[in-house]
Amino acid sequence: MVCLTILAAIFNHARYWKTAFEIELSTILLFSVSTMSSDDLLNRVAGLKSQIISPQLRVSVVLWALAFTLNAHPSELAIESVPVRDSPAPSVVGKVSLVLGKAYRYDGQGRRHKIERNSPVQVSDRIVTLSNGHVHLNFDDGALVSVRPNSEFKVVRYEYVKSRPEESTVKFTLEAGVTRAVSGEAARAARQRFRLNTPIAAIGVRGTDFVVSADAVTTRALVNEGAIVLAPFSEGCKIEALGPCATNALELTGDSLEMLAMDQGTLLPKILPAQEIRNQDEMGNALQFALLTAGSLESSEAANAELRNGSEPEQVTPDGVLLEGLTSPLVAVSAEVSVIAAAQELIQSEPAPEPASEEIILDFTPSEPITLAQVNSRQLVWGRYANVPVQTDVLSLDFSQASADRQITVGNLDYGLFRAEDGSKRVATGLGLVGFSLNSAQAVYNSSSGVFAMQVNGGNLAIDFEQNTFQTALELTHDLTGQIGFSAAGRLFDGGYFRDIKDDQRVAGAVSLSGSEAGYLFEQRLADGSISGLTLWDGQ
Repeated sequence: MVCLTILAAIFNHARYWKTAFEIELSTILLFSVSTMSSDDLLNRVAGLKSQIISPQLRVSVVLWALAFTLNAHPSELAIESVPVRDSPAPSVVGKVSLVLGKAYRYDGQGRRHKIERNSPVQVSDRIVTLSNGHVHLNFDDGALVSVRPNSEFKVVRYEYVKSRPEESTVKFTLEAGVTRAVSGEAARAARQRFRLNTPIAAIGVRGTDFVVSADAVTTRALVNEGAIVLAPFSEGCKIEALGPCATNALELTGDSLEMLAMDQGTLLPKILPAQEIRNQDEMGNALQFALLTAGSLESSEAANAELRNGSEPEQVTPDGVLLEGLTSPLVAVSAEVSVIAAAQELIQSEPAPEPASEEIILDFTPSEPITLAQVNSRQLVWGRYANVPVQTDVLSLDFSQASADRQITVGNLDYGLFRAEDGSKRVATGLGLVGFSLNSAQAVYNSSSGVFAMQVNGGNLAIDFEQNTFQTALELTHDLTGQIGFSAAGRLFDGGYFRDIKDDQRVAGAVSLSGSEAGYLFEQRLADGSISGLTLWDGQ
């Protein structure tokens, strides 16, 4: 092919061919490939070259002779082809243990994959959650990473050396959003080889449980247990390095009610005391919400781990690393203790064994319809307007029982949420940010083929009584729908009522006047039907 290319170039010089020598040369060029050896050809061309008048044609002859030599004798020139090797497949270092709402995994090649339960987690994966997305990642060393809504998190390196965990390497990047981490064996044994980067700062660990929120210009961090070290990037703290930095660094421990904060416009990180956190921006509020809402979602994972290990629920804890959003050092002491206890339960000394059988999913739906005796001590109860309950109704009392000594707060055509009141509708003051754990719930999937009871596998609810806002999420499943994530956020109004109404979904609820209980009804349209349900919550 090379010879033919050069040959075509030579014939382009035909305007210079005016002699018998040039005719002789053209004859050589046309027939030499099949009839002459390379030595004979070169000798013959050498004899002709000195007689060619045109310098352009002389160049063409030399080029053609060289091309012929390369084509005829490649072995003499020791030219060898190098085989093209495929890039090694990225290593799988964990799996997705929980997904709520919409979230995607972008692999090292930039290809997008929809995240599902048990999806693999690989080095170079980038996890992106949308406004209703929430993902938990379980790693091979027993670590769990939880990525909250509107976040972007990347697994840069994860090299777990089981035989020598102190030689392990772990590196993450939080490009934006909120995430919480409870370290696995790799980070605990090799703290000098663990790093979480944000766009403006590096975080190293000297503990096992911390929360980070970040964007392009700001980083906030809270510690639930152990300690972290935060430092800005500099010559002494390079983005490509591992471990905690020592230059311009600040350390924060879990026994303080403080927050580490750093902005792009400042040279050094600073510690915000508890009294300043109340007035922090939306990112600080996001951190506060994360720890409070962690408990309910994690409880379902804890139950699964217990069942996998074949032990009693109170004896076994789930796998161990979680990156998650909002934290509140301003909650009551009992709530803070509950949050720390929930995080401690995530840490286990040994990786969980492989499941021996199919996992059993936790369901907050009562197995039998509730009775008045079971809920009579509660401040909030659900009542139904129908005389006879439908088969899927297990959480409501009949109207006469629910309304006795209670007042209606919110409801729809089928149900109402009734609250015990003392003549006023004023909610207790000084509550601050309160997290709620899911007590019980019921949900149905309504489609053209019928109405089906769903499982309610977990959820979270946080209400900020200072800012008059709420955020909530639920995880529901059914064979016909698969896993569905429901989430909402909205305003809290005077009297303890809250709601969020959109074109495709609706939430309406209320809190008890003491602020220790909450309940709401929800509805959401799907492409092929709708879901709806009732919930009851207990303050942490």
